[in-house]
Amino acid sequence: MNKNLAFIFDLDGVIVDTAKYHYLAWRNLANSLGFDFTVEQNEQLKGVSRIKSLEILLNIGKVELSEEKKQTLLVEKNREYLEYVNTMTPDEILPGVNQLLNFLDYNNIKYVLGSASKNAPLILEKVELNNRFVAIVDGNDVSKAKPNPEVFLKGAEKLNMKPENCVVVEDAIAGVQAANTANMVSIGIGDANVLSEADYNFKDMTEITSDFLRNLIN
Repeated sequence: MNKNLAFIFDLDGVIVDTAKYHYLAWRNLANSLGFDFTVEQNEQLKGVSRIKSLEILLNIGKVELSEEKKQTLLVEKNREYLEYVNTMTPDEILPGVNQLLNFLDYNNIKYVLGSASKNAPLILEKVELNNRFVAIVDGNDVSKAKPNPEVFLKGAEKLNMKPENCVVVEDAIAGVQAANTANMVSIGIGDANVLSEADYNFKDMTEITSDFLRNLIN
């Protein structure tokens, strides 16, 4: 097998489904400002930084706030989100994830986490995956949000790999675009129509077979 290959995983929607907790916290924030926020609208926040997510939310509600108020709301939203996160267990690891990580471990293929979430280390600790990744690149390490490729390029550095030898697993179009911009192989997890720019598409992680991985690695 070609050992000169490594994987970079997004977190939300790929390893665990924390998007549902983000949605609840954002919806409650929107409700407190006097408007509703739907599941469909929440799709716009996938793979987007916290401050950018707030800007999108306020634009939906046609609400203008001072920078000071925005910072206060971001703290409040994150506090509520963390209340959900602190209840997480390994049962919330998405189907197919452990099997994929086991395959990579067995074949000595290295992998890191590349996520916009500043809470990524805590989430991995809660689901007991924190010791499996070579490194974590999260929102604390980058200044540019996806589709800027910064998070994945830093992941490649942590792996000591060239970008073209990295495979990114993502569930958001912004993440797929970031991977493509970085000249990495992109695997989209979710709706193939939404993630049509990905090199490969799977409905969920359980669809990624050993045969596919062997062909990719070879």
